[in-house]
Amino acid sequence: MQSKNTVASFKTYLSESYNELVHKVSWPTWKELQSSAIVVLISALILSLIVFLMDFIFGVHNMGVSNAWKGLLGYIYKFLGQ
Repeated sequence: MQSKNTVASFKTYLSESYNELVHKVSWPTWKELQSSAIVVLISALILSLIVFLMDFIFGVHNMGVSNAWKGLLGYIYKFLGQ
């Protein structure tokens, strides 16, 4: 008896979900979707540029590797230390 109740409640869930998606959700227009995509693209580019600059300035410090990129600050410290 439990499985019939579960199947009926699952059918009700699907029916109500479909009804909400079709009749109650306000979908963006094509123009709104394009402008939102452009905002996301520009934001992603700015964040990736920030991460790149941080990596370039501070660099990575691999233990035991003498020719590893030490970052811009690493070369400045090396220059000042000699």
